Amino acid sequence: MPASSVRARSLDLDAEVEIPADGSADPASLLPAWGRYVAGVVRELAAAGRPPAGLHAVLASDVPLGSGLSSSAALEISCAVALAEIADWHPGAHVLAEACRMAEETATGVPCGIMDQLVSLVGRDGEAVLIDCRSLELRPVPLPDRLAVLVVHSGIARSLDASGYAERRRACEALARRLGLEALRDATPEQVADEPLGRHVVSENARVLKAEQALGQGDLEALGQIFDASHVSLAEDFRVSTPDLDLLVDILVDAGAFGARLTGAGFGGCVAAACDVETVDRVTREATTRYRERTRLEPTAFVCRPVDGAGPFDPT
Repeated sequence: MPASSVRARSLDLDAEVEIPADGSADPASLLPAWGRYVAGVVRELAAAGRPPAGLHAVLASDVPLGSGLSSSAALEISCAVALAEIADWHPGAHVLAEACRMAEETATGVPCGIMDQLVSLVGRDGEAVLIDCRSLELRPVPLPDRLAVLVVHSGIARSLDASGYAERRRACEALARRLGLEALRDATPEQVADEPLGRHVVSENARVLKAEQALGQGDLEALGQIFDASHVSLAEDFRVSTPDLDLLVDILVDAGAFGARLTGAGFGGCVAAACDVETVDRVTREATTRYRERTRLEPTAFVCRPVDGAGPFDPT
């Protein structure tokens, strides 16, 4: 392998890409398509000052593709961490996260936010992370021992570029301009009362802060109600749910979850549920069985926990 190239091989997809380490390759023209994420990261890190050190990488993942669980951000961040380490170049988490966000936009054409990439780097064991996406201020939020976060894949894959994400974002930006605001986070509930997309954004921001408070108080019943209200807003105001996602949410709550909501950009993918650690196994069995019987789709369930963010692998 030339020292001036980055070669990445995917064990899951049995494919390989090789690109110049100086970021000169056009990510949009690269095939196979997953290689565009790698090329985008190489290009954006080069623009941020990374020396053009070569790398031979082997990629493998247990994050389901098309699930809404940030598989693309996981790929980008793992590549960025490895590329930075091999070049002995350490710009900091915010620089890496922003480079990866821009890489995804280059790879897909979708104007994504920075949440997935940043939390993949700054995550902390046993804690959620509250992110102010304007200032990038981070606040750790310890999770109660009683909480189990259950994620269930609906059996319907989704991709960000094929979803209505970019359309929703453009519409929200246009509404903010009409209101004379920098962003809808600056709107009051009264300003967006008759605007469903804006109503979702403003109410969801308020729910995030309420969820932080509920977690701090260990009030999982209140957290579940926040999850439920969030899903209703995503389905009715933001219009990114599907009948199968709605059904899965209802089944999870009926099976004993405190609350549930779709996660990711919607239009398929996963539902996240807040559960009690003592009953999560039963909720999982009952909900997946009933969902499979009702839809003939195959759900896949994961009980998730927060861990430290990505970093160089230490075999010791």
